[in-house]
Amino acid sequence: MTDTDRENASGERRPAGPETHEAGDDAVIGVALRRSLLVMAFVAGAGLLLWSLSRPDADPEPVAERTLVAPAPLPQPAATALPTLPFVDVTAAAGIGFEHDNGADGERLLPETMGGGVAFADFDGDRRPDLLFVDSGPWPWSERPARPTAAVLYRNAGDGRFEDITEGAGLGPGLYGQGVATGDFDADGRPDLFITAVGPNRLYRNLGGGRFEDVTAAAGVAGAPDAWSTSAAFLDYDRDGDLDLFVLNYVEWSRELDFEVDYRLAGIGRAYGPPTNFPGTHAWLYRNDDGRYTDVSAEAGVQVANPATGEPAGKGLALRVDDPDDDGWPDVIVANDTVRNFFFRNREGRFEESGIATGIAFDNSGGATGAMGIDAAHGGADGRYAVAIGNFANEMTSYFVAPDASLLFTDEAIVAGIGPPTRLVLSFGLFFFDADLDGRLDLLQANGHVEDDINLVQASQQHRQPAQLFWDCGGCPRQFVELPADRLGDLPQPLVGRGAAYADYDGDGDLDVVLTQAGGAPRLLRNDQALGHRWLRLRLVDEGLNRDALGARVRVLAGGEVQERRVAPTRSYLSQVELPLTFGLPAADMPVTVEVRWPDGTVEIFDAVPGLREVEIRRGNGADPAPTG
Repeated sequence: MTDTDRENASGERRPAGPETHEAGDDAVIGVALRRSLLVMAFVAGAGLLLWSLSRPDADPEPVAERTLVAPAPLPQPAATALPTLPFVDVTAAAGIGFEHDNGADGERLLPETMGGGVAFADFDGDRRPDLLFVDSGPWPWSERPARPTAAVLYRNAGDGRFEDITEGAGLGPGLYGQGVATGDFDADGRPDLFITAVGPNRLYRNLGGGRFEDVTAAAGVAGAPDAWSTSAAFLDYDRDGDLDLFVLNYVEWSRELDFEVDYRLAGIGRAYGPPTNFPGTHAWLYRNDDGRYTDVSAEAGVQVANPATGEPAGKGLALRVDDPDDDGWPDVIVANDTVRNFFFRNREGRFEESGIATGIAFDNSGGATGAMGIDAAHGGADGRYAVAIGNFANEMTSYFVAPDASLLFTDEAIVAGIGPPTRLVLSFGLFFFDADLDGRLDLLQANGHVEDDINLVQASQQHRQPAQLFWDCGGCPRQFVELPADRLGDLPQPLVGRGAAYADYDGDGDLDVVLTQAGGAPRLLRNDQALGHRWLRLRLVDEGLNRDALGARVRVLAGGEVQERRVAPTRSYLSQVELPLTFGLPAADMPVTVEVRWPDGTVEIFDAVPGLREVEIRRGNGADPAPTG
């Protein structure tokens, strides 16, 4: 059929002239009819064939049952190879009766679900870690009486018990406290105390004998009266020898704004809304100028603005001071809630924010997470640098790993064995520590939801959630294995977990744990592991202004393996761990060599350091590995 024929058959166009018209039409009709009959016959035959093939038999054969076989899991250590690490709840037996008061009276104000911090620190100089809990308390408009102190202080009595010495300590009057940082800012040999709050912050000078003096006004570190500060850290960012102060702020918040937002959950009503409903804030950096602090936030580069709006981009909850590029200048990594994380890289006293460039700002999908707590360490079989960040429910804990000094991070949470077990929990405080003293760093995280009745709308969620311990198993296909509850004693008992810290409070060499709750009692968990591993604890002393050597890098060589730590007590969430560094050692009794790079860059080697004890490392008592003559 020609093009003219197709046109004619369609009736759209016809040639002029009657003869042509009639002959053409007849021919077209005949051809079309024959082709139509052929097509119809073919379709009918095909249909008959398909029906015959698909019709059921008169007596159908029974369908054989099939068993679906799941893919083989990655090899994991045998159950007998997993360590038993019983953590025993000794809170009551140790004499700790503190209970955090979040001020909740039914209004569901966002700060009520975000506290409270905890610190292990030797406040009285007896070489035993004491305990300090930050309280919040009733709101100023509440009719309930407030606790007269900003925090509750317990002295380590040395017999497994703690003595409440808050009365007379000078830690009042009360404020709506959040987090805590400790550091000897005046270089008198005693750790001082900085408490963050909703409202003005507080700096307390340690006078000794369990007494403190409020020096906030004189030091100039109160901050803005309407700010909401969270985590803070002492550090020597400019390497002039004294301790400066880095303070995170969360969101712009007020009671009036909270009611204006009026966040609600279907089936519950008014709820604690996410920070997406509130504007962001800037962090503060205070430079220590002979005991008086100067706000250098803007000039030092720690104020990050949204490029589209010019508004503050941070919603900081936790920070980790470290030196991942190993250039001797302390950097600061910030966990921001629902906005990108920050990596403040210290360029000789001025910070360059490089979270996006280094890959730590967002998760693998390119989105911001509900980041809460943070820690970082050199770990694993290859000693790679890793940053762990606890996230909101239905978000895995982030495990950013940099393979080399380029500091190009990738999130390896899934392949490391951390991702899937943490997806359904809401993680706050977390930290790396050697729980079993095998020389490898494990990861503990405290969990708990922000909504007390979340289970009414999300069946997978509970307000109280168990803490988790991820054991670095060494030679496994996945670096970490979540230890089952029956090997952890009281640690997995559900709680509304927030702050978390560790210390060897009972002097037996292994690390004990304290977990805080929002609006509840903390838990002191004694580590009763009995695996027989050797250990070494190092306490650094520098006679300069930075007496505790904050920022020092310590490497321990034992059994052909090198472990690396840094003196940096601020980690987890709103919390502080103890200053001494704990190293698990090979089982064989062999010499231990310690290399210390002090905060000013000076390196010393200490040979034949004995294990199974706490050793004081004093600057100037080691050998110079590279004497200049």
